[in-house]
Amino acid sequence: MTAEIQIPAIMKIGAGAFSEVGSVLVRLHCARPLIVTDPFLVSCGLAKRLQDQIVHAGIRCEVFAETVPDPTTDAVDIGVRTYLAGGHDSLVSLGGGSSIDTAKAIGLLVANGGRASDYKVPNPVPKAGPPHIAIPTTAGTGSEVTRFAVISDSISQEKMLIAGSSLLPSAAIVDYELTMSMPQRLTADTGTDSLTHAIEAYVSRRANRFTDTFALSAMKTIWEELPIAFRQPENRAAREAMMLAATLAGIAFSNASVALVHGMSRPIGVFFHVPHGLSNAMLLPAVTRFSAVAAPGRYAHCARAMGIAAQDDAEQFAVSKLVEGLFRRNEELQVPSPKGYGIPEERYFEVIPTMAAQALASGSPQNNPRIPSAQEIEQLYREVWN
Repeated sequence: MTAEIQIPAIMKIGAGAFSEVGSVLVRLHCARPLIVTDPFLVSCGLAKRLQDQIVHAGIRCEVFAETVPDPTTDAVDIGVRTYLAGGHDSLVSLGGGSSIDTAKAIGLLVANGGRASDYKVPNPVPKAGPPHIAIPTTAGTGSEVTRFAVISDSISQEKMLIAGSSLLPSAAIVDYELTMSMPQRLTADTGTDSLTHAIEAYVSRRANRFTDTFALSAMKTIWEELPIAFRQPENRAAREAMMLAATLAGIAFSNASVALVHGMSRPIGVFFHVPHGLSNAMLLPAVTRFSAVAAPGRYAHCARAMGIAAQDDAEQFAVSKLVEGLFRRNEELQVPSPKGYGIPEERYFEVIPTMAAQALASGSPQNNPRIPSAQEIEQLYREVWN
């Protein structure tokens, strides 16, 4: 089978890439961009730095800073009104996955109308939005190179997956220097999100030889470098490696899709406001153990690529080392269980059937090597509770 590969038309990667946003806007013939960011990046002055360099390039722009964690349809709607009222012709997102996904959804609605919920998977996205330059400030989501956005419906509280080639940013500015001030918890969570992207892209039923190369490289780097970046936040080499690996993992999963971990992670986020990378980490070891029986060779290859298993280890032994390694890594990165995070027990178990239904509806579990039933997903939610 052939594989269709989609990546941004322009990618600027490395220290100092942030200073090239103005020239990229000129290349894309953008005259009035809207910067989409969050209140923190405004307060620390990074949004102003971006705005100043765009203005210095002779381009007028404004800042929309009402992005929220786990972006909602309400926040997106405000962004759409801001975009239209300002007569903007393009978008520049600055921040983590929330800012980038918010910008993607704004562009989607500017071009197609309606609400974000109208385009959740499996509904198509008919028209492409305006040019969009994505600038990640975390080494995790990979959203700067993907054709996906995750938006929470403000009415139903469902965390919706939206997919389509028109969501792919026109350009990605990947500058690891923007991650140097990331706090320890965010480093761990976004790094584990990237690791999950790489592993799920490699074992996905939609994996291909192109995405395999990116996924294996990313998971090897993340496994080696994440503990260093976690313990030594000022280590520039580790930060650079993690930033590049996050982008490689993003390219991998954008073109091969994620699987069961992500399908189960999104409902935990929407019901209990657990950061996305952290909910992935809560699930990754147990879901890997559940899934590996259907693709032991692929999971064993992950273990060998990451250096957890030796090249001559038997397949099942390598898989068991991978599962054990993922559990140990969670301990090392101080990942709590849902119970340890403080989620109310009664409410958690009450919504398990709804979370399982939402996980299946996202489509991600259907890419898993072992396609689960609703009952099996419910059991996995119970298993990871503590």
